[in-house]
Amino acid sequence: MILGGGRVLHNTSTNEYCVSCHIHPAADAAWKKSTHYDTKSGMRIGCVDCHLPPKGENYLWEKGTTGFRDLWSYWTKDSASFNWEDRRRLEVARGYVFENSCIKCHQNLFPSKLTKAGEDAHLYYTQTKKTDELHCINCHLNAGHYIEGYTHGSNKTFGNTSSAAKEIFTEPTPVTEFKNFTERIPKSAISFNMVAVPGGKFKIGSPAEEPFRKEDEGPVKEVEISPFFLAEVEVTWDEYMAFYIQTAAEGRSTDTEGIRNNVAGATDAISGATPPYGQPDQGWGMGQRPAISFSFHAAETYCRWLTSVTGKTYRLPTEAEWEYACRAGSDGPYSFLGDPKKFEKTGLKAKLSKNDTTVINTYIIYKGNSPAKTQTPDKVKPNAFGIRNMAGNVAEFCSDWYKADAYSDYEDGIKDPKGPETGEEHVVRGGSFYSTAGLLRSAARDYTRTEAWLRTDPQMPKSIWWYSDCFNVGFRVVCEYDAKTGNIDLN
Repeated sequence: MILGGGRVLHNTSTNEYCVSCHIHPAADAAWKKSTHYDTKSGMRIGCVDCHLPPKGENYLWEKGTTGFRDLWSYWTKDSASFNWEDRRRLEVARGYVFENSCIKCHQNLFPSKLTKAGEDAHLYYTQTKKTDELHCINCHLNAGHYIEGYTHGSNKTFGNTSSAAKEIFTEPTPVTEFKNFTERIPKSAISFNMVAVPGGKFKIGSPAEEPFRKEDEGPVKEVEISPFFLAEVEVTWDEYMAFYIQTAAEGRSTDTEGIRNNVAGATDAISGATPPYGQPDQGWGMGQRPAISFSFHAAETYCRWLTSVTGKTYRLPTEAEWEYACRAGSDGPYSFLGDPKKFEKTGLKAKLSKNDTTVINTYIIYKGNSPAKTQTPDKVKPNAFGIRNMAGNVAEFCSDWYKADAYSDYEDGIKDPKGPETGEEHVVRGGSFYSTAGLLRSAARDYTRTEAWLRTDPQMPKSIWWYSDCFNVGFRVVCEYDAKTGNIDLN
């Protein structure tokens, strides 16, 4: 009987047995292209070597529960409906790969041929010993299943792209009146649309009865906002790469502390970002998709650079400006009509009427309609101000320091509030491609998590330019309506 039990364990642990129920052809093909399939030693790593713990470490329990889960899915679900691309995201993959199984095979973390960068990364891993925060696949996500375009380590070729010849702008766009304009970035072929947002009054925050409301969204206060220009869409990769490339001479420096100390320097000495660690677009594509993975510091530096090359005053929006532009004259949960409770079900894959899904899908990229990644801005329609995706696609940095009860410090009728004078983290507004509807409301607030978003960055010191653990936040720019903008009569 013992021999029979051993034979059953062996037979149900083969790759052939696994794929008989766990129907995922793409995963099998990706495994056969990975370094775990064609190893230097000739050893071939199978499904159970990574997706189950070592024998003697709760092996039988995990094998049973995993097998039952896969059988249940095989019997009750259509594998064609699964979003396999979403399942390979790091935060998902970490739930299906056992750290002890990695260590069982890779016992020597400092082999003789390991690079200096590898030594630093493994030293960081061994020193922190926070297995709930650090996992081998944070840096080796493609080891078991090949990922096209995946980059591990310092991406020194990032930004070195060639394209067909286009018109190179020599001057920024002159602005002589308060109306929409298309900004041109000098020394590049990149332009982007700016929307003239009229000034006005609105109520910041959400009433107590609004579904999914959180305590930091109140108390509701009336706020007056001066006119300003706001980017029609989040800063795209095309726009951010213009900054990255033009500041390359200093930005490629490995003297991270030197760059850090130059932040307050003159605008003609602005240092751009150092090369990212890995592929910051996550392989989703660049171009007109919103730029992601960079830090709040990088976003502010971009604004200072854009100010220096255009002569206008560009900056991040204040939280009040952001919500005012997001609402676009509305006073409900969204800039369009809709029930957050019904929309929330969309993100949870519940069946709704065609009208329910059409409304939110028209204006927002979120969990209910995104393939688990950012999308280009042409996928949605603009709000009443002419601004796209304020509430979705990626969340957005605001200039304010975050404070849970910030509105308590505002007097009704306050004009152009800028938030607390000091703080530890900055405000983040709007939902993203993996947010459910409750987080897409105009009043929903969030904030940066600097330490957590750099937790798995193995570099010493950690990057001040790129986040290693945040891929759903970007930003859009404000251009101030002032004398620097152009020959504008402010009277």
